[in-house]
Amino acid sequence: MTRDATFTEGQDRPLRLMAIEAEDLPVISSLVQDAVFPITEMKWERRQRRFALLVNRFRWEDRDAAERRGRGYERVQCVLAFHGVMGVSSQGVDRADKDLVLSLLSLEFHPGQDGAGRVVLVLAGDGEIALEVECLDVSLRDVTRPYGAPSGQAPRHPE
Repeated sequence: MTRDATFTEGQDRPLRLMAIEAEDLPVISSLVQDAVFPITEMKWERRQRRFALLVNRFRWEDRDAAERRGRGYERVQCVLAFHGVMGVSSQGVDRADKDLVLSLLSLEFHPGQDGAGRVVLVLAGDGEIALEVECLDVSLRDVTRPYGAPSGQAPRHPE
């Protein structure tokens, strides 16, 4: 019988992180690497200038502990939100395909003038989502308890 893992078992707490400077973004990027999400779980709230995704992220921060204890790897659902978004565009993404599942590889920030810039969500398969932002303001918040990774494997990126 399988069951979901709990935060108590790993003595972990849900992550709540923010990136407001370019140096902060690589931390969040590394934590959402290999996160997967259905295209239906992304939303741009134009009036609020907010773009958000509900993603299933691999718990990279727990990988070593899982291996040491001989237990399965975990994933957790989290909200990845971008604030101050003035525009959204995509490339290599069929937004009409409501069954499409995307895999997030990394987050990049390309600074512009006066703190503004472009955040690029790099997707597997040469896709990307670009956000024009008035400033870098990103948050990551775990919203469920960890659960066993369905594949039972850690994501790999062969060279």
